[in-house]
Amino acid sequence: MKKRKLLDLALPVCTFAWLLCIANSWAAAQTETWHLDPPHSAAQFSVRHMGISTVRGTFTKVSGEVTYSASDPTKSSLDVTIDANSVDTRVEMRDNDLRGPHFLDVAKFSAITFKSKRVVAAGAGKLKVTGDLTIHGVTREVALDVDGPSSAIKDPMGNPHMGASATTKINRSDFGVTTMPGMIGEEVVIVIDVELVKQSSAPPPPGQGPPPPPPAK
Repeated sequence: MKKRKLLDLALPVCTFAWLLCIANSWAAAQTETWHLDPPHSAAQFSVRHMGISTVRGTFTKVSGEVTYSASDPTKSSLDVTIDANSVDTRVEMRDNDLRGPHFLDVAKFSAITFKSKRVVAAGAGKLKVTGDLTIHGVTREVALDVDGPSSAIKDPMGNPHMGASATTKINRSDFGVTTMPGMIGEEVVIVIDVELVKQSSAPPPPGQGPPPPPPAK
């Protein structure tokens, strides 16, 4: 009889503990949504010229959203948009040529996009993100090697920030950009440096909030 009572008492306790473990595991695997901070994010590229030098450029307008789970990176995702018109190689004539129909043709294809399909851990502090990259209206699957994201730090307003850097290599002809073969290299190295921010609902630290309204006259 006593054993029966002990069993009756133990069953709900064990059940509660089991449910608590499940709840904790679920909470740990929850994802958080982060937004790219455009003023502190950019996409760089480099390509060989005549096989003897390297030309580098930047797309200065990058936006997007990252869903991230530190405990289970496979639940993470990445969606990035690059304004193709923002290309900058420090030479205006070359930039205009890159925007034109022989290269990016920004009048028809104003955006370069990357949408992840799977994310896996690739060692300490590293991820491999595979997804669809669309350039010049052509979509190909590519893999990004990601360093980060870094540990989050807070700005004076209490908003968490973290950073990451992603690299990949593509063949430009795979995306229909075939102008000047031999003169311009086929392989293009892409580096995307981003700062991510998550809006905090917490009040700002003392002294960091907006100034008080002026006194009534």
